[in-house]
Amino acid sequence: MQTEEKYIDEGRQGEALITLPTGNATKKLFLESYGCQMNFSDSEIVASILNDEGYQTTTKVEEADLILLNTCSIRDKAEQTVRKRLGALNSIKKQNPNLKIGVLGCMAERLKHKFLEEEHLVDLVVGPDAYRDLPNLLNESEEGRGAINVQLSKEETYAEISPVRLGGNGVTAFVTITRGCDNMCTFCVVPFTRGRERSRDPHSIMNECKDLAERGYKEITLLGQNVDSYLWYGGGPKKDFKNATAIQQATAVDFGQLLDMVATQLPNVRLRFSTSNPQDMQEDVLQVMAKHANICKYIHLPVQSGSTTVLERMNRQHTREEYFELIDKIRKIIPDCALSHDMIAGFCGETEEEHQDTLSLMEHVRYDFGYMFAYSERPGTPAHKKMPDDVPNEDKKRRLQEIIDLQRSHSAERMKSYVGKVHEILIEGNSKRDANFWYGRNSQNAVLVFPKVEGTAIGDFVHVRANSCTTATLIGEMIN
Repeated sequence: MQTEEKYIDEGRQGEALITLPTGNATKKLFLESYGCQMNFSDSEIVASILNDEGYQTTTKVEEADLILLNTCSIRDKAEQTVRKRLGALNSIKKQNPNLKIGVLGCMAERLKHKFLEEEHLVDLVVGPDAYRDLPNLLNESEEGRGAINVQLSKEETYAEISPVRLGGNGVTAFVTITRGCDNMCTFCVVPFTRGRERSRDPHSIMNECKDLAERGYKEITLLGQNVDSYLWYGGGPKKDFKNATAIQQATAVDFGQLLDMVATQLPNVRLRFSTSNPQDMQEDVLQVMAKHANICKYIHLPVQSGSTTVLERMNRQHTREEYFELIDKIRKIIPDCALSHDMIAGFCGETEEEHQDTLSLMEHVRYDFGYMFAYSERPGTPAHKKMPDDVPNEDKKRRLQEIIDLQRSHSAERMKSYVGKVHEILIEGNSKRDANFWYGRNSQNAVLVFPKVEGTAIGDFVHVRANSCTTATLIGEMIN
């Protein structure tokens, strides 16, 4: 992958996270996360497990007894970033032989034993479904053995583990509702690094959300590789009952019902969700979004390509026309809904005509922002095994740039449409550029910065009039 661009404020990649001290803390953990929001949510689970083992997290890598990198494998660039980081950590380990370094997450799952065999001084390799085994693996590493557990699970959801909320602003939080993915897109490593899809008990989800609300959190994002396929039966996750006809539907909870339940019981908490899959998004979810004022009017709806023939090669279970129908339905039910996308330029066999289909789809939807990447092969995926990566790099780069340029113009257009309007903003923190300004987002996930007013604080909902904008940020002022 030569170039990439995104229009969304992540602000957390590679972030070292910190918690408050605990009474039984005797050791220090430096925990660094890369990639998607799911990884950051998983890191909070890891911190909770290790907190019970006497570890307090720290932001100072040099004082750590244990360094864990929670990694991403979605693109080659993400893996190279982690490799460079491990190389830098080697010098610290050489000065402190008792220091343990571990690799967690998708990259650990993909490379497995190779990590222990490489030149990097890695003591632990732990996949996304094996975090409960961390105490045992640490004991193995203390005995001088390379410790590894990358076994994928069909049941693990970490439902009863209360995450330790790391870093952040104290007002926004992630709650994982599904793990894994069954979609098997030919370009994607997720089914191989995170395993089969399973849904979490809705009671545990509701309890976690209520706990966050009681602790002062004002916004919750429900997370999953594909939240729309969430489905839980009273007897267990959906995979155990796919073919069961005796289960009464009254015992089942799908995503629309879960979203309605959380929004109803927590009317003062703002809700978001990510990520959606076009093939699985049902109209009832849109109706629930329209029904509740506290559900943000924003959907991240990855399409990957605007060409039906490319979508077929990607094994995406929708066509260009079906995606248009869904977009039109969203516009009808939620007229003020913002949309964002994932887009891949130069997938295997992509012709110029297929690329033009992507541009014309973008013209139809006119997304608020998106993630745009040139295709890069991921070892072990069906595309890597069966399809030649035959689009020349110069064509990938040009097509990607055309996608970026078009999205930039659409982003500017969408941001201008918000100017002159009053937006409800949750204050999330200081503006990165000026500490005299607050930073927050509106319901459509657009970033808005505005001068601080005496008496306002992080966590407040305020009304702000947008007076001007850039392609990525609204600038405004509070109103009474």
